Amino acid sequence: MEQKKTKIKVERKPEWLKVRLHNTKQLNYVKKTLNSLKLHTVCEAANCPNRVECYSSKTATFMILGQTCTRHCKFCNVTDGQPAHVDPEEPKRVAEAVKSLGLKYAVITSVTRDDLADGGAAHFKSVIESIRALTPDVKVEVLIPDFQGNEEALNLVINAKPDVINHNVETVPRLYDTIRPEAEYKQSLEVITRIKASGIMSKSGIMLGLGESDEEIRQTIKDLKDAGCDILTVGQYLPPSQDHANLVNYVTPDQFKVYEDYAVNLGYHGVAAGPRVRSSYNAGKVYDGMDI
Repeated sequence: MEQKKTKIKVERKPEWLKVRLHNTKQLNYVKKTLNSLKLHTVCEAANCPNRVECYSSKTATFMILGQTCTRHCKFCNVTDGQPAHVDPEEPKRVAEAVKSLGLKYAVITSVTRDDLADGGAAHFKSVIESIRALTPDVKVEVLIPDFQGNEEALNLVINAKPDVINHNVETVPRLYDTIRPEAEYKQSLEVITRIKASGIMSKSGIMLGLGESDEEIRQTIKDLKDAGCDILTVGQYLPPSQDHANLVNYVTPDQFKVYEDYAVNLGYHGVAAGPRVRSSYNAGKVYDGMDI
């Protein structure tokens, strides 16, 4: 008999997490552009709380390789299951959207495709090259999976020379078995180390509110820095539904500032920490404001 999930009660969503509507005209333009080009965004797939603000600011994080993920992470709202065939025309459409939206900084992520021999790395490469061909001045950040530790796959992305390669560790190592059961903390750190060794700006992120201790958070931030991480994001976990991992606690803006200062003192070139921060939220502003 299946055991019922224990629901942890937390306080009502605090004021600092409430999102207010911005420019609806820009919001509708982004939605129309994405729909016309048959593109997906992680903003919608992951039910991101910032999607209204980002769309209203004429930006979005493109999600390539379909809408179905081969992994079953307990924090993510992206659908898991049997993925679709890779669309060879998608890179061209992403590039067209980047140009149409007038982006200066484009962020590309994907579902995890463990069913593909290269994890989708060649498709990432095609997207980067398509954007470069159509809008050569646009900065490109890619948020990649771990490619199951496949170095050749990672090198495909590195050789396409995006400006930033992001790979999130997501949480502290103690919680991996329950939050990221198909991932390995050490392997994710190795991905960061390889990115750093390539000379490309490396980035990673963690979310808080899953029951991690202050010591665990600080150690994870230090582990990432020791691995070669240049840019760090730290945000609040918000469960997409009752079927996802429980929210244990809200972290205050003041406490996020403590972790931001800690990371800056460790020598990170760029840090974004706050309740509404996500790995791609204001990514261009973080990149432009880096201490390098």
